Amino acid sequence: MAEECGDSMTTPTPPEDGAGFGPPLEPPPSPGPWASDSLPPNPMAGAAQTMERPPSIRRAVSLMYVGAGVSALQILVSFFTIDSIRDQIRDDNPDFTESQVNTGANVSLAFIVVVGLVSVGLWIWMAHENGEGKSWARIVATVFGGLGILGSLFTLLGGGMGASLFAVVDLVLAIVILVLLYGREATAYYRARSAFR
Repeated sequence: MAEECGDSMTTPTPPEDGAGFGPPLEPPPSPGPWASDSLPPNPMAGAAQTMERPPSIRRAVSLMYVGAGVSALQILVSFFTIDSIRDQIRDDNPDFTESQVNTGANVSLAFIVVVGLVSVGLWIWMAHENGEGKSWARIVATVFGGLGILGSLFTLLGGGMGASLFAVVDLVLAIVILVLLYGREATAYYRARSAFR
């Protein structure tokens, strides 16, 4: 009887599988979505980086401001070439009086100034709008660039030395700016800015 009691009072042995006593232990909780190593990539970070002005856009904008400066310089130069304008009017119209020649020269000078001021304004406007990545501005700049290229070629075919010099500068500016505006980085910038709006 004592042996039976002794046998029944013996300490139970743990299971052979090593589970231990009590309810099974639960695995530790996952770190959750707030853990730094489990955060999903932030799409806005990539978008913000894409919306920064790429080097090609910065160069194009800088060259547009150069174009505005060239147009302003052309206005100043025209005041010093008023005598050449008068001579050209006399050659083209031998029967003009001196008063008519002066009037024609003044009208021509006024036309040059107005066109030059409009050109300066367009250059600055396009520089600002394209710098902001507006797709319509790139289209408008393309139209202006195409017209500028045609005008420069026309001037080179029949203009004087001074006009030809400005025509070459305008031609180079138009071509380089258009190449920069349609590069891969520039196109991605325009698309990102359009999607953001």
